[in-house]
Amino acid sequence: MPNQVNHLGHVFGGELLSMVDRAAAVCAMRHASGPCVTVSIDRVDFVEPIYTGELVTCKARVNFVGRTSMEIGVRVVAENLITGEKRHTNTCLLTFVAIDSDHRPCPVPPLDTSEPEDQRRAHEGRRRREVREQLDRELQD
Repeated sequence: MPNQVNHLGHVFGGELLSMVDRAAAVCAMRHASGPCVTVSIDRVDFVEPIYTGELVTCKARVNFVGRTSMEIGVRVVAENLITGEKRHTNTCLLTFVAIDSDHRPCPVPPLDTSEPEDQRRAHEGRRRREVREQLDRELQD
């Protein structure tokens, strides 16, 4: 919509992040079967701009599950409704934590990794978490 774009006719990054966060939150809550909160937006890659009038679709899926946290990957596609052309515009990684009624972290169910693609995503998500934790330790010293 016009109020969501800048002077170049490109969707504002903040508008996109809001859409991505909502899609990822729904994905996390479905997996956890309960409330979840955003802990971090770990990565946002802007591949191509999204233009005024294009339909934006955010596809979210759980990549990795820890004890209480989940890495959610979101793929954003823009579609020109007149021509039908679809373009991959963004890839985003977010971390969510499931919370209980006292707003404290609570365990989440394990991820089904019976398919090779799911195993690959889980392995990559685990590795990203290890790298983030190592960097945090290094920066605290």
